[in-house]
Amino acid sequence: MTAEPTAVLAEADALELLGRGRIEIEGRLVDASNTTLRAEISLGGLTRRCVYKPVRGERPLWDFPDGTLAGREVSAYLVSRATGWDLVPPTILRDGPLGTGALQLWIDEPSQVEGLIGFVPAYDVPAGWFAVAAARDDDGDAYALAHADDPRLARLAIFDAVINNADRKGGHVLYPATGGVHGVDHGVSFHVENKLRTVLWGWTGKPLPDEAAEVLTRLAEQLTGPLGAALEEHLTTSEVQHVALRVKRLLRACRFPRPPQDWPAIPWPPI
Repeated sequence: MTAEPTAVLAEADALELLGRGRIEIEGRLVDASNTTLRAEISLGGLTRRCVYKPVRGERPLWDFPDGTLAGREVSAYLVSRATGWDLVPPTILRDGPLGTGALQLWIDEPSQVEGLIGFVPAYDVPAGWFAVAAARDDDGDAYALAHADDPRLARLAIFDAVINNADRKGGHVLYPATGGVHGVDHGVSFHVENKLRTVLWGWTGKPLPDEAAEVLTRLAEQLTGPLGAALEEHLTTSEVQHVALRVKRLLRACRFPRPPQDWPAIPWPPI
């Protein structure tokens, strides 16, 4: 017997649950570099799972200020919400069992989900996929890191360019039952220097999709108002200004960015 899928929460209901619900930690996600906990959160008879990342569990980084990663997670959600693309699950900053941290709604994926990013034999890249890097396995067989030419991933690639995501691994892309895609783990984003690292380089230099101009224009407008103010609760003024600069550059070029020359273009591990 298979379990019934969890009903999708409206965004407002999810935010209320995250903001007011009672948190009970279930365990730690051991593959994460920072303390990342799975928990149940309950409010008024409604219970869901969430991911809790306490600030005190963040490992110091040489290029990001200490204690800021949780705020960057929330900032990524705020930008995602402003685009209207629903790319990041509802995320807030609140006090929890281990102190202040980012709380994000847990995303269930269908058991038979087929990913859109992965390693494939170099001689058998699927039709409609982009090969973005070459690799070999332990036996010396040639593989390609590749991803689908999919509009949902294209939106995510644009979003990553806006927030300057330094860690878009394939495993950070989730496929909810709604049929969209979600990106998670945005703690190393919003740096003022170009640190874009991603596995989604398949559109390098290609024109942005038609919808991008309208979305980016709206984003630029919101950054001068409520969105900019909300981001400044978690980021420095300079970091928020650089979000606006990246949006303007994307609008001016109307093309997907090219890989950086002075920074590794693909995160490790890529999946």
